[in-house]
This record gives sequence, C-alpha cells and structure tokens, in this order.
Amino acid sequence: MTTKEVAALIRKTPHAVRQMRHRGIGPQGIRVGRGTLYRRAAVMAWLEAREQADPLAQRALAA
Repeated sequence: MTTKEVAALIRKTPHAVRQMRHRGIGPQGIRVGRGTLYRRAAVMAWLEAREQADPLAQRALAA
C-alpha cells in the first residue's frame, strides 16, 4: 500500500502517516527507492493492536 492509501484507510493525511512512522507509532513501512510502501497485513495488524490497546474500543466490543 502507498502512504496515500494508508492515509485514506485510517482517515489521516499522508503527512500524518509519515509523521507517525518517523515517531515509531505508525505502521512499519518499507523503503522502495525514494518512496515508502506498507504491507497490507502489517497495516491491519497495527490497526488491530491499536484497537486492543484502546479501552473505549474494548467497551464497545463488549457491549
């Protein structure tokens, strides 16, 4: 996936996705030439991990 595709999936800007990756709080990217690509499985695992760490999401799932 491209940075733009990840941004659309998580409803953030591409700049926000890049910033999260640089800070180590976003999905892990793979440098390909000058760009960065993301494995779909890695992005989905990152989203799932964030969901499990979110207490509000846990309450919503339990209801």
